[in-house]
Amino acid sequence: MSNCAVVGINWGDEGKGRMVDLIAKDYDIVIRYQGGNNAGHTIVNEYGKFALHLIPSGIFSEGVVNVLGNGVVIDLEDLCREIDNLRAHGIRITPENLKISERATIVFPFHRALDGLEEARLKDQKYGSTLRGIAPVYSDKYQKKTVMLGELLYPEHLKAHLATILEWKNLIIHNVYGAEPYKLEDMLAWCEEFGGKLRPFLCDVPKYLYEAEKAGKNIMFEAQLGALRDIDFGIYPYTSSSSSIAGYACVGAGMPGSHVDRTVGIVKAYSTCVGEGPFTAEWFGEKAENLREKGGEYGASTGRPRRVGPIDLVATRYGCRIQGATEVALTKLDVLSGMKEVPLCVQYELNGALTDDFPFPAILPEAKPVFRTMPGWNCDISGVRRYEDLPKEARDYVETVEKAIGCHISYVSVGAEREAIITR
Repeated sequence: MSNCAVVGINWGDEGKGRMVDLIAKDYDIVIRYQGGNNAGHTIVNEYGKFALHLIPSGIFSEGVVNVLGNGVVIDLEDLCREIDNLRAHGIRITPENLKISERATIVFPFHRALDGLEEARLKDQKYGSTLRGIAPVYSDKYQKKTVMLGELLYPEHLKAHLATILEWKNLIIHNVYGAEPYKLEDMLAWCEEFGGKLRPFLCDVPKYLYEAEKAGKNIMFEAQLGALRDIDFGIYPYTSSSSSIAGYACVGAGMPGSHVDRTVGIVKAYSTCVGEGPFTAEWFGEKAENLREKGGEYGASTGRPRRVGPIDLVATRYGCRIQGATEVALTKLDVLSGMKEVPLCVQYELNGALTDDFPFPAILPEAKPVFRTMPGWNCDISGVRRYEDLPKEARDYVETVEKAIGCHISYVSVGAEREAIITR
């Protein structure tokens, strides 16, 4: 038995989905353990190109069981839409290969509404929410005022419980934001329309995983976003509302007594960020636009243009440490092809002094990037499959990053397709 976590090292969008899709065949179970539909994992394989928001990225691998754990928050409507889209492309989804924890939390339409109302109130001080209701629902969860998916199996209990929650939520929606309150009958109808389709997938996941471990099954944990968006260790308050680190994987999956044996940290060959907050190595203007277009840097969930810049080695080293990465996959190296010189952010300047350490969030906006450049490679590397066949300049870049972050780079991706990977 082996447990592996695939996690983001930076701001998210590093390429976790394509790595899970690549190595899922070596695992029996793939589990999403946190977050909701506020981020997407883009995958290109023989079925086509997909942006998965809730479904684990192992769904394309025959014989792999995909699980949504108790740490995930689920918009029933969006999950049904995602299942329908995958089925329309020939992907088999049944209760045998998709299991949803009874203890996962439901994201209601009023959570989405509250997200938008609060961002509108904040105006130019907004956090850059994806407006999917994630912050409101996690806030409610820790106030013990949410509905678990298992309650869909008990209609009378659900009606009574949702009535008390909705009474409280409407006080906020109407009296604080001046918006129209939500009706209980509408929310129950929404639960029946979409939750009814999901009932067959509900499962006692902790029991299922306990038995799977006893049977020696190999389990993979799939994270959403990256270390710098983690609620505890990220750039607070410009974070997600859940824990995206490998240390939370077993808890959010439903197997809190277990542990992670292997942590594959995903790092993009340059930096990208969606949303607000400090982004020290950010580029602007024409060079930013060129990199964004070449890398196709637009959010998989929102379509928003991603902020871009050179690889930030200070932030990446911090992310590797927080994630406890045992190895790294460096993605999108091919996007840097054609640059005469490839820049790297190697240190920060803070209060007149140079530092290798990632600063506390309150002073991070004052940090200035210190760049150095390396010779680029003016050739297409997308067809390369052996490390020794890469241009020397590309290998020098990989090895410089590896040394700076203190973690072995075991995979290098040179394209979006599943097979466009070099194993070191």
